[in-house]
Amino acid sequence: MLNKAILMGRLTADPELRKTPNGISVVTFTLAVNRSFTRTGEQPQTDFIDIVAWRNTAEFVSRNFAKGQLVAVEGQIQVRNWEDKNGQKRKSVEVVASEVYFAESKRDTAARRESTGGYDPMGDLPGGNEFAALPGDDNELPF
Repeated sequence: MLNKAILMGRLTADPELRKTPNGISVVTFTLAVNRSFTRTGEQPQTDFIDIVAWRNTAEFVSRNFAKGQLVAVEGQIQVRNWEDKNGQKRKSVEVVASEVYFAESKRDTAARRESTGGYDPMGDLPGGNEFAALPGDDNELPF
C-alpha cells in the first residue's frame, strides 16, 4: 500500500503549537494550495488542506514558519472519525507531515511584502486568518 502526499502552498495563518498531556509537541496549520488545472477564462481554484506535525517537526515548523509563507510538505493522508459535542459523527481528513521545507527564500518573502507596500495578500487578511465576506453575498453555493 502507498500513502504519500507532497504539497506546496502558503500558510493561511501562523502555525499553532501545542503540547499533549505527555509533553509531546504537535503543530497544526492550513495550507492554501492552488489546483494545477484551470479552465480557460476561469480563476484558479484553491484547496485549503489541514496539516499536523509532531515532535521535532512540530518544533521546527513553529519556530520557522509564519502566515503567508510558501512551504512544501511531505507526509501521509490521515482520516479521523470523531464525535462532536452534539453526538454527531464527523470525519476529518488531514496530512500528517513527516517533512516540512522552505519553498521560498527570505529574500522572496521580503520582496513580496515590499512590492505590495507591506501588504501580504496571504499574510494580512482582514480579521486575522479569516476571510472577509463579499458585500451582498448570500452564502449560497453556485452549484
